[in-house]
Amino acid sequence: MQRCCSSAGRSVISKRWFSSSSNDKIVASVLFERLPVVVPKIDPTVYAFQEFSFRWRQQYRREYPESFLKKSDTRGKGDYQIDYKPAPRISEADKTNDQRSLQRALDRRLYLLVHGTTHGSGKPVWHFPEKVYESEENLCKCAESALESFIGDLSHTYFVGNAPMGHMVIQPTEDKKIRSIKRFFFKSQVIAVNKFDIRKCDDFVWVTKEELLEYFPEQAEYLNKMIIS
Repeated sequence: MQRCCSSAGRSVISKRWFSSSSNDKIVASVLFERLPVVVPKIDPTVYAFQEFSFRWRQQYRREYPESFLKKSDTRGKGDYQIDYKPAPRISEADKTNDQRSLQRALDRRLYLLVHGTTHGSGKPVWHFPEKVYESEENLCKCAESALESFIGDLSHTYFVGNAPMGHMVIQPTEDKKIRSIKRFFFKSQVIAVNKFDIRKCDDFVWVTKEELLEYFPEQAEYLNKMIIS
């Protein structure tokens, strides 16, 4: 009898997080993020060590005629120089303002928005990948299913934690019979890929935080606090 009561208690606790009135609809939304491409700078100590190593090796090398080494004069005789040219930050996608490309704004975070009909909208709108919570094991699994339905494969994604990063309640504006929506946001990040085969939508864009807020002017204040970048 004690074991049954304990099991029932755990069941109540596990469902308490999803408790809502009969007029609420729970939706899992995914904030799919591409982190900025970071090019680390070489530490000055590394430069100093490489220059010392070069000069140390030079004393054991045979001396070649100056005519043979004249090409090196432009660099300065005896000076060490690293032939390194970093990739440009301004890509072709930046020049054409191709918001469907993951190669734009390499030094900024980008977020995925898709265009199409979604729960609570009678017409196509811009929204995050999302799904109504139904019979999934938990809300995080629902968010994974939502993202998978758009990109097909989650092998190049990473969900940051199992708990939502935030939530908001959206009340119906006109039709009072429509349930209010409780939207829970989960963060997922792109891993080691620069292109996705995004489907099940009319269109999609990769936007910066500032551009994203322009798509949701009514929720801009909340999203600005939730998204830390």
